[in-house]
Amino acid sequence: MTASYADVEPGTAIEPRTYRITRLDLVKYCGASGDFNVIHWNERVARSVGLPNVIAHGMYTMAQAGKFVAEWAGDPGAVTDFGVRFSAMVPVPDDDEGATLEVSGKVLEKLGDSKVTVDIVVKAGGAKVLTRARATVRLP
Repeated sequence: MTASYADVEPGTAIEPRTYRITRLDLVKYCGASGDFNVIHWNERVARSVGLPNVIAHGMYTMAQAGKFVAEWAGDPGAVTDFGVRFSAMVPVPDDDEGATLEVSGKVLEKLGDSKVTVDIVVKAGGAKVLTRARATVRLP
């Protein structure tokens, strides 16, 4: 999936990917991040505070978008700037399927110095869950 600066132009689409999120992924992320908020692993509590179900950590969702760009670039260190706004929750059911993130992107502009700006779209259940998701990437 590695891209090169010479091969991309503004408007170049990045092949979409899907990432599955299960309850086990959320529990592991709780341990890795130190964010043990019960809404990320306990359905009873999540529903008691008005949520539709356990929800994925916003930062976990953001990380999947970052992974998408890093895989496209072929090197996580190539991502020199990255930011998003959180626009919707990602409910994660307690089943074998979990939730699915659909991630796509396109090159917005070439900045010079082998850098490009990438616009990233992340959806779950058809709803956009991140907005203003942008990355600056240095390509070979």
